[in-house]
Amino acid sequence: MQRRNFLAVSAAAGTLSWLQPQTLFASNRTEIEKGLVVLFQGDSITDAGRNKKEPVANSGLGRGYPNHVAEAVHKAIPEKEVQIHNRGISGNKVPDLDRRWRQDCLDLQPDILSILIGVNDIWHALNGRYDGTAEDYRSGYAALLDRTQKALPKTQIVVCEPFVLMSGTVKQNKDKWFPEFDKRREIAKAVATEAKATWVPFQTMFDDAVAAGTSAEALARDGVHPSQEGHALMAKTWREIVGI
Repeated sequence: MQRRNFLAVSAAAGTLSWLQPQTLFASNRTEIEKGLVVLFQGDSITDAGRNKKEPVANSGLGRGYPNHVAEAVHKAIPEKEVQIHNRGISGNKVPDLDRRWRQDCLDLQPDILSILIGVNDIWHALNGRYDGTAEDYRSGYAALLDRTQKALPKTQIVVCEPFVLMSGTVKQNKDKWFPEFDKRREIAKAVATEAKATWVPFQTMFDDAVAAGTSAEALARDGVHPSQEGHALMAKTWREIVGI
């Protein structure tokens, strides 16, 4: 198998010691070729303080899940010299990704492209800073994936499920967040399915973690931005599903 042909697998969470242990790696893992290029895209959850002035691979990746992934991958297979980029930008919505997609995605020609986007598409609407609807999210996201597949037909696309936890601002404004946020999650899964992208169920993962006894506050104090424990869980789950 070539490095671009990654096997997508369905999986729930259960990746830290306090959850039931599971093996989520695909049974026929791809043999990773040297120099594999991985790109993480999204909003502040992905950004997590990364270096935006001089972004380069494997450096200044921030304190979030992309950096956790990079550290684990480079420790596990240093000889493969995997090139990991983080181009998340705080506050971004789907239209923001679209405006910078050529420079921050297509030009990098990633072998694996991971996208986590959606929380600001509703949060900014709640704050009166954006008038995009759920249908705008659907059409914009689908168009972005279609554009990407036409430009980079061999790239493996990974769509991460938008998530929130019942803590902080989300808990305080529950009636405003729901059911609108659930619509965005359903849309993200639908466009991922249509694009035949790998699906990473972050909401399911966090829901399972809370059900197993971890407090929502411990995973994301404000309900949106993960703690280091939350980011570590995201990275472990992402790796297990994507298979690197």
